[in-house]
Amino acid sequence: MGNKQNSPTRKKEQSRESQRTKDIRDLAEYIKSEKCKNVVLMLGAGEFLELDGFANGMVLKLRLQASSNLARLKLPHPEAVFEINFFRRNPVPFYTLAAELYPGIFRPTPTHSFIKVLESQGLLHTCFTQNIDTLERRAGIPAAKIVEAHGSFATQRCVDCKTPFDDEEMREIVLAERAPGEAVRIPRCKRGRCGGLVKPDIVFFGEALPDNFITSIPAISDADMLLIIGTSLTVHPFASLADMADRRTCRRVLINLERVGDIGQRPSDVVLLGECDTIIRELCATLGWTEELDRAWAETTMDSKPKGKVGGEVVVKGLDGAAVEVGSRTDEQEEKEAKKESLEAEVEKIAEALEKRLDLHKHEDEAKAEETGGDPASPKVASNAQPDVTEKGGDETLRRVTDSSKAGDVGKL
Repeated sequence: MGNKQNSPTRKKEQSRESQRTKDIRDLAEYIKSEKCKNVVLMLGAGEFLELDGFANGMVLKLRLQASSNLARLKLPHPEAVFEINFFRRNPVPFYTLAAELYPGIFRPTPTHSFIKVLESQGLLHTCFTQNIDTLERRAGIPAAKIVEAHGSFATQRCVDCKTPFDDEEMREIVLAERAPGEAVRIPRCKRGRCGGLVKPDIVFFGEALPDNFITSIPAISDADMLLIIGTSLTVHPFASLADMADRRTCRRVLINLERVGDIGQRPSDVVLLGECDTIIRELCATLGWTEELDRAWAETTMDSKPKGKVGGEVVVKGLDGAAVEVGSRTDEQEEKEAKKESLEAEVEKIAEALEKRLDLHKHEDEAKAEETGGDPASPKVASNAQPDVTEKGGDETLRRVTDSSKAGDVGKL
């Protein structure tokens, strides 16, 4: 029998690891050179999901919950929860599920903290992100350098008059606990007699992209390095940013679970395949930035036990901030396993919380059916709710499409 350590498969793995080590060393030299002064990033959900399928798995569970409760939530199809036309007619399903999507559950990853390190090194120009979870902000990246292509939960406003709505009041409404039979609270505009529906500034299906994204596109032309992390590059116009990088002066770098787009076809392109955090740690070790990365990530540490919804926020502890020695497979495996178990536990926690929240509607509907002797009516809305507003037309509307690629993009346009 042949030696397993010298098998063709093992040799291929060693060759791949050797090439990645060389590519990381060359990339580190470029980052430290005078040629690299402006780094622009393109982030998808992959830099957060780390283990392929986490973000997709969470969304799948949420969709399955919506699918199995179409009648109860009065949904024509699961995606209707995130359609602006449906939201205007019936915001109750969105606000029934919103607490499970609201920021505060997850900790930023070391990859998020790496972006903060780039900022402290004076290299970060702009960070384009497809994520709506505000983890970039929570990692300490200056808001002025973040472009949230699909919006985020960071702010909210009236869908009619566009008047901003108070952050704390929004949090209290969304995360308020409800007893069985208690109405879903729907935030309404307080400007004069408007009374319009209030929605987080995330881009729903059927809405236009944020103005900030459109006006920030020229930043790509300033990039000396375009760092593309955790995205399938299949959703436009976000994916088109990668094509706008200057062929002569900008080096494109892909850190991803798999090859995407045309990255790798230009002579200066660098492709680093694998888990984002692992590659980022290897890069920081080569750059001599490991201690700075660990300090930045330690600042994002969350409480070790869930607080429940006291003041609205559910928090969990992320992985510990101990440095991982590059090349130590034992440490890497332990960290990977701990990460997997932590993320799987959180997916289950979200699913269970969502089931509980949806079950409130079941009790409401059953009680209503008993009272009326007929079929359950539509989900209850708080008594201060205003009449629904019909959708207004718009020529500049861009449609979002759903992608379940391995790279993990969630909530595409």
